[in-house]
Amino acid sequence: MTNVKETVGRKAADYVQSGMVVGLGTGSTAYWFVDEIGRRIKSGELTDIKGVPTSKQTEDQARKLGIPLVTLDEINQIDVLADGADETTTDFNGIKGGGGALLHEKIVAQNSRKIIWIVGENKVVDYLGKFPLPVEVIQFGSWKLFKNFDRAGMNPSFRKSGRDSLFITDSGNYIIDLHLNHIQNPQQLAFELKNMVGVVDHGLFLNYPDVILVGQENGDILIHER
Repeated sequence: MTNVKETVGRKAADYVQSGMVVGLGTGSTAYWFVDEIGRRIKSGELTDIKGVPTSKQTEDQARKLGIPLVTLDEINQIDVLADGADETTTDFNGIKGGGGALLHEKIVAQNSRKIIWIVGENKVVDYLGKFPLPVEVIQFGSWKLFKNFDRAGMNPSFRKSGRDSLFITDSGNYIIDLHLNHIQNPQQLAFELKNMVGVVDHGLFLNYPDVILVGQENGDILIHER
């Protein structure tokens, strides 16, 4: 049985060359990309790499593997970023944030020259929305936003960590997941969410990736490039 996530995650490392600043994504597929970068540094295949992690979790993994890290503010630009997605269409729109790192992932993506999404074939969809859309909100007044989402018929739920506590992002915010099932107009929704006071950002990543690597159960990898 092929580990699709591992196959596609390791494959993405082929886009990395010595001397690059590399964006290190977050999640169960990006884990394998980070692992492979660490392996290639250790074996000497890659030299002079600087990594920019998209979450505390990825930072911890990269440090253990001996990947030299820098902060976003220390560099001009990231050469290549590899990250997973919770849903993606083949026209380069997706939902991210299932792991709760959407804000940092989006900031890193905004500063990346080339973006590669690594997904299993089960993440490729015809339209977005089956996966709950994460919205990162500041804690103050978050219940009011929740009620607004509820009134708009967006089926909101606060992200939890464990039974009794709310999930808190690396930036100290809450996440409200919107259970929309089918997003008719992602651009319009992205615009509306971004303009709500108290919303920090949302998990709609529209027109972000340059390449989507799709791992298949038979071990093949489909490549969608712009």
